[in-house]
Amino acid sequence: MSAASRPVADVTGRQLLVHLARAQSTGRLPSVVAGVLRDGQLAWSAGYGDVPGDVLGVQYRIGSITKTLTAVLVLQLVRDGRLSLDDPASAVLGDVGYADRTLRSLLAHNAGIRSEPVGSWWERSAGLSWDELVGAHEGADAVFPALQQFHYSNLGFALLGEVAARVHGAPWWECVQTRILDPLGMTRTSYLPTGAAAPGRSVHPYARTLVDEPATDTGAMAPAGQAWATLGDLATYNAFLLDGHDDVLSLDWLLTASHPQAGDRRDNLSSAHGLGFQLQAGGSGMLVGHTGSMPGFLAACFVDRERRTGAVVQANATTGLQPNELAADLLDELERREPSLPPAWRPTAEVPPELVDALGVWHWGNTPFVFAMEGEELVVTNAPGDEKYRFAVVDGRVVGTSGYHAGETLHVVRRPDGSVGHLDVATFIFTRTPYDPEAPVPGGHPERQVSR
Repeated sequence: MSAASRPVADVTGRQLLVHLARAQSTGRLPSVVAGVLRDGQLAWSAGYGDVPGDVLGVQYRIGSITKTLTAVLVLQLVRDGRLSLDDPASAVLGDVGYADRTLRSLLAHNAGIRSEPVGSWWERSAGLSWDELVGAHEGADAVFPALQQFHYSNLGFALLGEVAARVHGAPWWECVQTRILDPLGMTRTSYLPTGAAAPGRSVHPYARTLVDEPATDTGAMAPAGQAWATLGDLATYNAFLLDGHDDVLSLDWLLTASHPQAGDRRDNLSSAHGLGFQLQAGGSGMLVGHTGSMPGFLAACFVDRERRTGAVVQANATTGLQPNELAADLLDELERREPSLPPAWRPTAEVPPELVDALGVWHWGNTPFVFAMEGEELVVTNAPGDEKYRFAVVDGRVVGTSGYHAGETLHVVRRPDGSVGHLDVATFIFTRTPYDPEAPVPGGHPERQVSR
């Protein structure tokens, strides 16, 4: 029996709408739309306030969620072997300001470069050309030493966008269109607003009147925050972040991009940054995605991969909403009302020959561990059943996939007669009996003493 994704129950939908309505009312948002996904399918969506069109079909500016599109383009190049994450941007851009920083550090916002470009506030100004942007930063100083700490940089994504454009051989937005939007079927995501679109607004703090915000073309800064999208399209993108897509970027690469690379000690481990993606404590443990903010707009798009859920939020307001918090609240409400289902247990079809002799109970010193199959992986637990490590067969080797031994190779060491003597993982020796005297335990074998 399998469980398919379905719309939420009416009572759940009502509670989700309460969160949306309270956010709109307390934040004085002209309009806000949101959706939650389960198993990659949109399970609920709604709008509150003066939504100027169909909830799923009206465009809002998505701000820095655009950065994840730029990151995907760069990761495609790394995947294809055309770039390395540890290449400096200068390998493509030449000797321009801040291009001596690596692609990894620019994606992770720990390159130490300034947060905003020189000149007037780029989000409300006519965009500069690439040459103009480069000229404005000749001889620009760093803010921090590279890799010292997290420092969010919009300017860094202008560099990354230009890198992606040059190596892919097409303008940045054309690359986004052909390499991401078209394969995913995101037909209502665009560089400038098209069709039904919400106007960017701010609210006068005392008169409570609406003030128009400009819908700018940010030029060379576009890879940091230019795009517009509908709730329907962002739901499609949310599903991509959950499972990956063969024609865009696989889940393995998205998982690589979700490893923490940088963070701020003042955040108390509540958030971090991966390779172009924001990581936020919440849900089953960590939410992955990005927020967006441009004058007149706020947005968020996050997934909880363990629970296979996601949330999208969009509003046409400059302030009054923490979209990541609303997204997390919606996911928490969904989990409270309709808890996610664990994956169905399935028997192992066939044990890889490399793992056959590793099964069973092994001892690290005096501590027993159970090595057992779970799907195609070898899972190691201690006596109480607490998972410690996982291993999988990769190109004929048994390699750690999680836990302390991630990335390390497990060796099955045999005796001269071919029988298995012990396991060796990066000098950790596992034996069938505690401190087996036949195994090469570092430091020698402790004397066995019997209590009387």
